[in-house]
Amino acid sequence: MTAEEFTVEAVERALQQLYYDPDMGKKNVAQKWLSEAQASPQAWQFCWDLLRPEKVPEIQFFGASTLHAKISRHWSELPAGQLDSLRSQLMAQVGQFAAGPKMVLTRLCVALASLILHILPETWPTAVPDILCAFQTGEGDGPSRCLALLELLAVLPEELQSSRIVTSRRSQLRSALAAHWSSVCRLLQQLLQQPDAPGRVRERVLRCVSSWITLDVCLQDSEGILESCFTLLKESEIFDAAVETIVCIISQPDCQRFVDSLLKVVPQVLALQEQLKKAVQDGDMETSHGICRIAVALGETHCRTLLEQVDHWQGFQALVSMIMSCTATPGHYPVDETSSSLTLTFWYTLQDDITSLDAERQTLYLQIYRPLYFQLVDVLLQKACFPRDEDFTAWSADDKEQFRTYRVDISDTLMYTYELLGPELLRNLYDKLGTLLTNSTHPSSWQDVETLLFGFQSIAETVDVSYSDVIPGLIGLIPLITANNIQLAETIMFTIGGELKQVCDCRTAWDL
Repeated sequence: MTAEEFTVEAVERALQQLYYDPDMGKKNVAQKWLSEAQASPQAWQFCWDLLRPEKVPEIQFFGASTLHAKISRHWSELPAGQLDSLRSQLMAQVGQFAAGPKMVLTRLCVALASLILHILPETWPTAVPDILCAFQTGEGDGPSRCLALLELLAVLPEELQSSRIVTSRRSQLRSALAAHWSSVCRLLQQLLQQPDAPGRVRERVLRCVSSWITLDVCLQDSEGILESCFTLLKESEIFDAAVETIVCIISQPDCQRFVDSLLKVVPQVLALQEQLKKAVQDGDMETSHGICRIAVALGETHCRTLLEQVDHWQGFQALVSMIMSCTATPGHYPVDETSSSLTLTFWYTLQDDITSLDAERQTLYLQIYRPLYFQLVDVLLQKACFPRDEDFTAWSADDKEQFRTYRVDISDTLMYTYELLGPELLRNLYDKLGTLLTNSTHPSSWQDVETLLFGFQSIAETVDVSYSDVIPGLIGLIPLITANNIQLAETIMFTIGGELKQVCDCRTAWDL
């Protein structure tokens, strides 16, 4: 095939060869030729013929992809005076494929999005309202037009993100699109609130919201739709999509500029506690995981901002307690639950933000949260505890590896927590281990002993030599342990290694 043969018939023959010829060599030749065909000036003409209704979806898809390729990569080739025609033809094609096939519709929407980004705001400043009007009042099947409009609205910010655009131009386009968020948001909220709206429509709406939120739109303008998303968490078929959208909205750092709006989100999250409790009781890991994601996203992203609202400290404390309940989700990770691991970074963030506040507020919050961090240590040690031997044997290799990694993360969290709690934490662990090993009435399990040694091992490298009196006591307790399990034996060895190093460090310090 030669360049002169970039015709509709030649393209269709190449596509037939690409899709159906068993010879990989011929497939590769066809692929290379089709790429050349897309890059050719003739592609501006043959792409429309490939989109004719009688063509099979594979051919139509190539036609739509060719349109996108020409608009996104060969815009300068567009013949003078053809912009209006291209725009109207492309809008018409999106309308014609509104009912599908979905893969063709999506590629056409991406092509139209690329066109909009080329000429917004100078040539087509009213692109977004024009599109809203065209697809809401146009001819054809109403539900299909609605889905086509939602697909176009979803891919528009996505195309901005993926396109190769210089930073200054990207910023200009982001602002131009964000200026229309209020009207887009109003439409999306209306669709969400329709009682008879099918699930697929609401899923597309939620995808649109997540897509537009990336434009750094104003949280104040999103309060209504965010409230609607929280309502959708009660519907199982749309739960995952609602979680993704809520997390996307409240994870935007720009939300911190709208403190009043942010404070309204806190009670909405706290209202999910009953649903979370029921999910945990029912063993519904998907629901508990989703609600935990929402609570952590709010607490982690906006911790400092919420701490600074001293008049609202009780609401934030309730949120922290909710996150603690997520950390303490019953069962072993990752077999019985998947929520607790999501919370670990939050505890770093909270500790850092408290200790960076001014002295007055720091004193206030340390009084509130130091006891909570002691509780956190107990929870983390419980979560790090090995399951019963017969249960652990039944775990898959992947589950065991995830649990090992999870314990490493817990170890890091414990080590960091020592910086806040200090030597009192070591004394606390030492007293618990001593009680456990000397209680003849209720013999301890190897798992209980191992997890306390694990706690010592986790913070061994951070212990200040001035408080090393606990370490010799710990070494004196170790002979009381019966190492009848490989995991326990390993932890004993690691602990002895770490603590002996501390003793040596202490003696060196004393000698000096």
